[in-house]
Amino acid sequence: MLKLLQNCKTIRELKQTHLQILMHGLHESDFVLPKLITLASELVSLDYAVRIFRNSQYPNVISYNTMIKCFVGKTHQGALRVYDQMKALAILPNSFTFTFLLRLGDIKSAQCIFDQMPKRTVVSWTAMISGYTMIGDLESARNVFDQMPFKNVVSWNAMIAGYVHNHEFDRALYVFHQMLKDGKCRPDQTTLLSVLSACSHMGSLEHGKWIDSYTKRNNFDLSIPLGNALIDMFAKCGDIENAKAVFDKMAKTCVITWTTMILGLAVNGHCKDALALFDRMHVEGIKPDDVIFIAVLSACTHGGLVEEGERVFDQMVHKFGIVPRIEHYGCMVDLLGRAGKLEKAVQFIKGMHLDPNAVIWATLLGSCKIHGNGDMLESVTRKIMELEPSNPNYLTLISNLSASIGQWRAALISRVAMRQQGMEKVPGCSSIQVGDKVHEFLARDTSHEERKEIYWALSCLNGHLKAVCYGS
Repeated sequence: MLKLLQNCKTIRELKQTHLQILMHGLHESDFVLPKLITLASELVSLDYAVRIFRNSQYPNVISYNTMIKCFVGKTHQGALRVYDQMKALAILPNSFTFTFLLRLGDIKSAQCIFDQMPKRTVVSWTAMISGYTMIGDLESARNVFDQMPFKNVVSWNAMIAGYVHNHEFDRALYVFHQMLKDGKCRPDQTTLLSVLSACSHMGSLEHGKWIDSYTKRNNFDLSIPLGNALIDMFAKCGDIENAKAVFDKMAKTCVITWTTMILGLAVNGHCKDALALFDRMHVEGIKPDDVIFIAVLSACTHGGLVEEGERVFDQMVHKFGIVPRIEHYGCMVDLLGRAGKLEKAVQFIKGMHLDPNAVIWATLLGSCKIHGNGDMLESVTRKIMELEPSNPNYLTLISNLSASIGQWRAALISRVAMRQQGMEKVPGCSSIQVGDKVHEFLARDTSHEERKEIYWALSCLNGHLKAVCYGS
């Protein structure tokens, strides 16, 4: 019967096999029932799987685990109900139940099972680490990690990735260096992808260069994922030459590789090079996807290349048949708005096949602020307030634009609305490595020890930029 089940590819075949199972009295088999439930869920429906499960007179932990697994991918509440029923019938969970509970985010129940395990494997220890990092409880995750009697590379990766996932990038790098110092486990590609991501977010070029050197010293293959991560790290840290060097060395690439390189060129001011690379991609026969067009349109925005942006957008729709997403429309509105073509941006929004969201209107409003245009303030503000009246970022933008064009009453109303609703805009944050130290900056931050010199340099730079803009 197991072989028959394994060969089932259609609903009809499954139902015929189910009938055979019932006729032979095998529907309570520990081997047959779980497979039948799984296939019923995959080929027919979850309801059909539930009916089979409920008709079982003697369900055991294997059957319950199978049912929980079926629910996990579709409805967490259903999975938790099955687990509660299992507990009510005093059916003892096992290590598989534990894994499913972690996927559900039920860390308390998983911890109870973990504590009762007669023998904890490195897999169960690592699963607990991942479970805690998934809900942001890094302290508990680290406690579990430190208590492990034996760690393998997957355990180290779980802890490092957990820190990266929760934006604790410096801690991720610290654990990576601990791993190297411990010397019992050699980092693998997964380790390097996590630490390169940490370097990218921190702007830590020195760490990133060291990891690049480590991959070469230890003969790591320049695979597509590793190459992509190195390109991303170098580009985000401002070292576009090394990013290009990695790109050129890669024996195999994918559309993500090209997207990463194009975006890296764009954000580092090499916008025409980004467009040239996109054209080269066509020549090499790589089919673009919808994501790469976001990168290319962003390059046009960064470079103020309006005609090129319009050409790329038209090419995306008519040559490649890609239906624009809201992100593509947002790029075009940003491109037109930054170039001062505000009326054209409005007409573009009106021609969208999607309903414009608050981000689209806020992008237009941001362009109004850049160009000191208050004519659209009232109509655009009304659109934003209809869609997201409680977003502090948009209220701040409205207030700032109102103040910049002398509409102090409107600015005050926006600020008062924010205070009354207890809202506060989350300050922007950026970081950069200078020497062996990573410096973090927040909007309106006055805590840095060299703040006077920093603000003086920014003031000089701002004055220089204004002089260049007004002189052109």
